[in-house]
Amino acid sequence: MRVALGVAYNGQRYNGWQSQPSGNTVQDHLEAALGRFAAQEIATICAGRTDAGVHGLMQVVHFDTPLDRAPFSWVRGTNTFLPPDIAVQWAQPVPQAFHSRACATARRYAYVLLQSPVRPSVEAGRVGWVFHALDGDAMRAAAQHLLGEHDFSSFRASGCQAKSPVKTLHRIEITRRMAGDGAKAAAASAMRPGEAPMECCYWRFEFEGSAFLHHMVRNIMGCLIAIGQGLHAPQWMQQVLDARSRDAAAPTFSPDGLYFQGPVYDAAWGLPSRSPAYDWLP
Repeated sequence: MRVALGVAYNGQRYNGWQSQPSGNTVQDHLEAALGRFAAQEIATICAGRTDAGVHGLMQVVHFDTPLDRAPFSWVRGTNTFLPPDIAVQWAQPVPQAFHSRACATARRYAYVLLQSPVRPSVEAGRVGWVFHALDGDAMRAAAQHLLGEHDFSSFRASGCQAKSPVKTLHRIEITRRMAGDGAKAAAASAMRPGEAPMECCYWRFEFEGSAFLHHMVRNIMGCLIAIGQGLHAPQWMQQVLDARSRDAAAPTFSPDGLYFQGPVYDAAWGLPSRSPAYDWLP
């Protein structure tokens, strides 16, 4: 039997998704929990690996097993042995032709960013942070240069193992949610005398593409934020893209606010497209 699982996790204390000798990765903990529940070794294949500190709203994995268990059993039984910040959201038997990575037609990421003169506290590790006001229109104009099929070498980490830097970005959406009056008053007290008041808000960046290179979203975020702060014009994004050199782009941005929203599959597979973890994200 081949089984697919949807897995959500807070990546703060893990060294990314992929198994490592340290054993402190999401894959290591998931496979250990599956092994304890099934009383046999189980190896998983995921839809998309995530870096250290990056969160997963619906990572999809598949594995083969001779055991015939009901879907709810895989969910509840595996979660019994998982740490509290990793949880299987759903389980479903799938045909042998299904492959969590190869069958994905697209992948989705979200980045949540706090704009405030005061650093995050309750949401520390779950949002990125900037203490300069951002220009949303400039960032949206810059993002248009990235849509479509391009060589994304300028946004590729040096250790990236992808066979080709050519990927297709289908969608980038940038939205903002303003803070309430209480937050504005608190932020005003953190400003130096004479400083212009800053609007406190949460920015949300949504990315959907065929696939992503190592650090690609975080490197794009670094460039978008530089443009949003007025350090470069929106047209600079095209220059960075054309350079096909990592040296041309801004520094890699923090992993804290990055969420892997999961893969996109053909509806014929009958797999969930969302998990409950989606609904709390700002």
